[in-house]
Amino acid sequence: MKISHFLFTVIVIIISCQPESKPPRLLVIDGTTMGTVYAAKIVRSDLVERDLDSLYLKRGVDSLLNRINQQMSTYQENSELSRFNQYRDKEWFAVSSELCQVVKKSLEISKLSGGAFDITVGPLVNLWGFGPEEREELLPGEKEIQERHKLVGYKKLQIQFSPPALKKEIPEMYCDLSAIAKGYGVDKVGEYLENRGIRNYLVDIGGEIRTRGKNHQGQAWKIGVSTPDDRYEIQKVLVLDNLSVATSGDYRNYFEKDGIRYSHTIDPQTGRPITHHLASVTVIHDSCMVADGLATAIDVLGPEKGFQLAERLGLAVYLLIREDTGFVEKMTPPFKKIINSEQTR
Repeated sequence: MKISHFLFTVIVIIISCQPESKPPRLLVIDGTTMGTVYAAKIVRSDLVERDLDSLYLKRGVDSLLNRINQQMSTYQENSELSRFNQYRDKEWFAVSSELCQVVKKSLEISKLSGGAFDITVGPLVNLWGFGPEEREELLPGEKEIQERHKLVGYKKLQIQFSPPALKKEIPEMYCDLSAIAKGYGVDKVGEYLENRGIRNYLVDIGGEIRTRGKNHQGQAWKIGVSTPDDRYEIQKVLVLDNLSVATSGDYRNYFEKDGIRYSHTIDPQTGRPITHHLASVTVIHDSCMVADGLATAIDVLGPEKGFQLAERLGLAVYLLIREDTGFVEKMTPPFKKIINSEQTR
């Protein structure tokens, strides 16, 4: 059913203000990673000032993303995460410090969200046909759901950094980082560029985005949030000033059976796809990894509980809720503040 290395939902569009002049003032490095596409847009003046070669940067970015895949993919059988998932023991399993960092942040988001975000939900993701496990498009039975649900629980996963290792209380536990790894990858590519003196860029992996500095026109980067349907119209334009944005939704990755649509987003509490009317979540944060994980957590919780979590944490969050008459917008005060500051520029 799936060919991607990581599940993804794309609901943001990078907006160009004007056609490029000649010669182009914006370098675009792109490719594929994590079952989706990536792009890094770099203001060329940064390259000239530092005598950086575009091919050198492309190779560096590709190498970095390949390494992250080797650490965190569930579609590569020999990745660190896959080998940990195959490990059938309760002793410490050595992994990279990078994998530990992502798992640590995942567990923090799990705690903040009361378990709505849970990377141990992998067995259920696979059961419903949204993971690497080969399954026919048949609905799982209640007994199957209950059996897989016994393997889920972020509190039964432990982490240490000296030396970096993971340990699980359930030998069959299966972790899935699809809801946070893209954001992590975006942050790491951004750090890679900054370490080479690049200060003006935008990095995008499957719709998760990090911006720094200004675009090639000396303006803040503009991002369009599209409608959560097949029209791909722009619902909201964000002007990001050194911020990251991540999205989650129920309308790009799903299957239908007997007239019922089953979302790829699984609720760890019920073991089933979410059924509420929250169509999409957009989270703005300094860290794309944090925004990525929190967007999924809010998506699982739904429009009421998810919004309450966003307010409690002081997050800049934008919700689109599906109703009979169309989509209803809902945004937190920090998000409104960002929008209002954009309008006064």
